[in-house]
Amino acid sequence: MKLHELRKPAGSTKAPKRKGRGTATGQGKTAGRGMNGQNSRSGGGTRPGFEGGQMPLYRRIPKRGFTNIWKKEYAILNVGELNRFEAGTEITPELLLRHRIVRKPLNGVKILGEGTLEKNLTVKAHKFSKAAAATIEAAGGKAEVIVG
Repeated sequence: MKLHELRKPAGSTKAPKRKGRGTATGQGKTAGRGMNGQNSRSGGGTRPGFEGGQMPLYRRIPKRGFTNIWKKEYAILNVGELNRFEAGTEITPELLLRHRIVRKPLNGVKILGEGTLEKNLTVKAHKFSKAAAATIEAAGGKAEVIVG
């Protein structure tokens, strides 16, 4: 059996009810909405979370904190992960993306100081921790901050 030969079993799907197509169908005139009331009207009904006038849950529970909409999130990378490159390589965020070391650039790349670096590399990133910059320069490389 192949994928294009698959068929649904007989009787597994029913045709949808065709509402508002005359009184003989049993779903005519009011189309199953009943005679009067909020839900019989067009646009009727209540919003999600409505509890019949009781104070809704989302207003009963306490609110705390806020979300900073200007927060910058950086792709984090440790110095020890840069050992896979050859000595003398200029490491940029584009190179890290190409080698799949950084999956998403977010608001830039930040290099942290975890691990050791055995090669002299020129590392260009948006941010460096003090320990990372010290480790890179101790190995004979350069830590250059990308502005923007």
